[in-house]
Amino acid sequence: MKSIPNLLSISRILFSLMMLLVEPLGPVFLILYLICGLTDMLDGFIARKTGTTSIFGAKLDSIADLTMIVVLLIILIPIIKPSTPIISWIIVIGLIRITSMMIAWLKYKTFASIHTYANKITGLLLFLFPIMLPVISTTVWMNIICSVATLSALEEIMIQLTSSKLHLNRKSVFLK
Repeated sequence: MKSIPNLLSISRILFSLMMLLVEPLGPVFLILYLICGLTDMLDGFIARKTGTTSIFGAKLDSIADLTMIVVLLIILIPIIKPSTPIISWIIVIGLIRITSMMIAWLKYKTFASIHTYANKITGLLLFLFPIMLPVISTTVWMNIICSVATLSALEEIMIQLTSSKLHLNRKSVFLK
């Protein structure tokens, strides 16, 4: 049972990479995209419900999330053509996240991305982005996502700076 959540994370990496090979926002892309979202929800849920959570599984989930985000940026940036300020904002968020990971590496000698509520909300908003493109103004949607992503990145770096022990599943800077 322990391998099922990890297999779901690995499948998300593979399905994410497959999205690079199909028509952006086309039917096959959307099917792959929904499968990625489903595996993202299921891997952690199954691991928690079966008591098979692990540091390796949490890291694999983070790698799968990062793979999906990078693939989506590669696919969507040419389509949505974000403004220079939005691109700059995304770069700043990325730099904050990289800094947080470097702090974790220096403190704990391991790659770490914390599964906070704010990170989960950011992930949900990012997941909804391609689906909401026809409904909500791209600029409005990107500002919402970047605002939440900035707060979640800052929260994660605060946790990394103030924690004496690595807690990958810490829910918030306010909750231990």
